[in-house]
Amino acid sequence: MKCISLTVLLSVLVLINHTNALNILGIFPYQGKSHFFVFRIYLRELANRGHNVTVISHFPEKDAPANYHDISLAGSIKVVENDLPVERSYKIILGICLFLTASGKENCKVMVSNKQVRDLIDSKPKFDVIVVEQFNSDCALGLAYKLGAPVVGMTSHILMPYHYKRYGIPYNPAFVSFHFLEGGTKPTLYQRVERVLFDAYFRIFYYLISQRSDQNTLAEYYHDIPPLEDLAREIKFLLLYHNFVLTGSRLFPSNVIEVGGYHVPKAKPLTGDLKKFVDAAEHGIIYISFGSVVQCSTMPEDKVQAILGAMNELPQRFIWKWENKSMNFNKNKLYIADWLPQVDILGHPKTLAFVSHAGMGGTTEAIHNAVPVVAVPIIGDQPANAAAIEESGLGVQLQIQDITKSNLLSALKTILDPKFRAKVKMVSQAWHDRPMTPLDTAVYWTEFVARYPNFTFRTAAAEVPLYQYLNLDIAAVFLTVFIMTYLVFKGLKSICCMRRSNKPVATKKKTKRQ
Repeated sequence: MKCISLTVLLSVLVLINHTNALNILGIFPYQGKSHFFVFRIYLRELANRGHNVTVISHFPEKDAPANYHDISLAGSIKVVENDLPVERSYKIILGICLFLTASGKENCKVMVSNKQVRDLIDSKPKFDVIVVEQFNSDCALGLAYKLGAPVVGMTSHILMPYHYKRYGIPYNPAFVSFHFLEGGTKPTLYQRVERVLFDAYFRIFYYLISQRSDQNTLAEYYHDIPPLEDLAREIKFLLLYHNFVLTGSRLFPSNVIEVGGYHVPKAKPLTGDLKKFVDAAEHGIIYISFGSVVQCSTMPEDKVQAILGAMNELPQRFIWKWENKSMNFNKNKLYIADWLPQVDILGHPKTLAFVSHAGMGGTTEAIHNAVPVVAVPIIGDQPANAAAIEESGLGVQLQIQDITKSNLLSALKTILDPKFRAKVKMVSQAWHDRPMTPLDTAVYWTEFVARYPNFTFRTAAAEVPLYQYLNLDIAAVFLTVFIMTYLVFKGLKSICCMRRSNKPVATKKKTKRQ
């Protein structure tokens, strides 16, 4: 009897799970491996929870569960990986904007021209929610519009300059970090001027070139797509890869949800030669990596020698993600490889410090494992992340142009200090101390949107015209009243003066002397 009851109970649970399963479409047209590395954890978790997940991306899963379906764009564009040199300059920042514009246009054309994608749109399957990346293109919003499902936006980084307005998020260069520049929440006057100029530059290029191009590309296949910026304001929620413990308190509306950290898995034991190297590290390990986009081996020779010189002054062993084997080094002191299990290294108890380019992925892995950071930002959101690392107490900044043996030694000694490491552990503890895990939070709000597809959650600030947002109409009213009052006063004064001038002057009559 108990066995029958158990069987019935399990059958009911299976039916409930099947009944609650959502049909979810993910659209990720950007070919950046470091971006999708974050998203895939969330997408697979949706599938693990019983939802039917279809994903348009350049990164199809090799071992996908039965309810995870790929529409692969792989091979249509070169994947962005180990492509950029170790260099910081205005020229590089200007070039990033051109890259975002060009890659966004290319992403849109490749995706919309894909036969599987067009067949999907033409068949009009019912999706309960559509998840789209918010990065270099809004082309995916046009496809979501054709399918008629509510949209959730996602990032793997901080906000792009052109995303603030659509969500009604205030951007003030005096205290809000800028994606591509230094200064954090306490910029100098010079840095504030930089922010104003580059903010205008990125937004103008995006609105006038990227969105216009994507609109035209979509129009080649579909003739009823509304303006993409209008569709962007219809996004129900943004799952933003932030957490205030690291990035500081911001003025986010209720439909912008911080989910930073959900991609970090539990560290696994090291294996092979790497394990032997770490096990023999009597004084611990310092890990160096500049991520999957920046090619570390392009670093200027004087910087390489400065890092090697600093290594020789410290008792710790070093592990360095390095793309070629041309470097001469002491194998008892340094372990190099072009690929390394970063999470497993940062999660190892012997790892004492992390010299990083301050990418958001590596930064969240460091704070997750309470590893202090020397942040050496290069491109993208890394300067803003580096500032957040320093301001949060997770580490210190060192600009690439300032790397010398003595400067690096000073930075490493600062974060290796026991008092500093104790503070980092407290920062990490606060990072983990949440009412829900970041992955549970991301999934919950995705399911929430599917439950209430006809509700609008955006702030009124996203709808307000710029002139009203800046109170220019109110200023105009006060200015008009002031001018009218002034003119009336001047008019009355002129009339009074005219009356005085026109009044006959009284003359005294002369009397004769008697």
